[in-house]
Amino acid sequence: MSMRDNTTEECPTFVTHLECSATGERHQADRLHGLSRAGKPLLVRYDLAALGEAIDKETLARRPADMWRYREFLPVRRAENIVSLGETATPIVAVPRLAAKLGGGELLIKDEGRLPTGSFKARGLGMAVSMAKELGVARMAIPTAGNAGAALAAYASRAGIEAYVFCPDDAPEVAISEIEYQGARVYRVNGLINDCGRIVTDGREAMGWFDASTLKEPYRIEGKKTMGLELAEQFGWDTPDVIFYPTGGGTGLIGMWKAFAELGEIGWIGSKRPRMVAVQAAGCAPIVKAFEAGAEHAEPWAHAHTIAAGMRVPAAIGDFLILRAVRESNGFAIAVDDETIEAARAEVAREEGLHLCPEGAATYAAYEQALSDGRVSKDETALLFNCGNGLKYPMPPVTRRLDCTRPIDYAAL
Repeated sequence: MSMRDNTTEECPTFVTHLECSATGERHQADRLHGLSRAGKPLLVRYDLAALGEAIDKETLARRPADMWRYREFLPVRRAENIVSLGETATPIVAVPRLAAKLGGGELLIKDEGRLPTGSFKARGLGMAVSMAKELGVARMAIPTAGNAGAALAAYASRAGIEAYVFCPDDAPEVAISEIEYQGARVYRVNGLINDCGRIVTDGREAMGWFDASTLKEPYRIEGKKTMGLELAEQFGWDTPDVIFYPTGGGTGLIGMWKAFAELGEIGWIGSKRPRMVAVQAAGCAPIVKAFEAGAEHAEPWAHAHTIAAGMRVPAAIGDFLILRAVRESNGFAIAVDDETIEAARAEVAREEGLHLCPEGAATYAAYEQALSDGRVSKDETALLFNCGNGLKYPMPPVTRRLDCTRPIDYAAL
């Protein structure tokens, strides 16, 4: 292809080391790592001063609009290792009718359902698989509620890496089929996502796979970080006042907060930061409970249940990082029940023509609640994350029919 392509041109890279998110201990870059020696997530660190010298906003603006335009901010060293399915920049869509109805400020939805495999998991898994390729991984495994597994399946197939995926029994059917169809071996498990995670951990020795679970490898967060880089650029190197983010494992919330810190450090954005809001389902709200209790860690949630499969994470390994981002940003954590989520999904589809996934719809329900209880003010610009394509999830059946062999009573239609 003769057009300029962010995935084929060599770029300078600035990774210096990996850092334990709990102890700050340094781990060597360019080596395969899971968790830190303290058993906590590792964060990728960059020489930000050199990064800031090497790239400017104008150069960036001339590149094609996809996730890989931020190459200098990302960990992949060599272009040949980039595994891409065309991770386009996702649109920010205003929903003025709903904003007017609620009487709040500007209301925007960032629609991540436009990405490959129909969800924001493409960002994290695209990066994780690219780094796995760079570091010589031959086989990967992941526990998933659906979308992460679908993304791993697609990118691993693209990279020639074997993938094993473990889903709770009640993960969305479309996603389970999609995972298998895109070349991974998928297994249904009679448990929750943490049970699936245990299978992955326990099988590591026997199967020789690399564990791509949320935050158990350092690079999914770097892929999700591009959501923060991208929306800052879409806002003219500024940010919305408040971001509502559906929170299960929380990688995207942590990743965006990291993006804003890095952009601030190189002077691309000012001191203003969005308030980060972690949205959970009432049937699985460990982060909300910990936030309200002032705790640094969340207690595992018993009997977790919600229609928003992506938020059904009873225990998040990065709980302290989610809570830290929420508190540092003066945000909050909020839970909404399934009935409200369903109603919100239907309302956004009907009023604005945007088909959200249940997790995305939860952010609208949470915004509505926070606006009415005063946690978000009427003059704040709010950005909601829709994390996946609504078509992957069940919709109410339609029963209305016409008999084409008889005269039609048009007035009764």
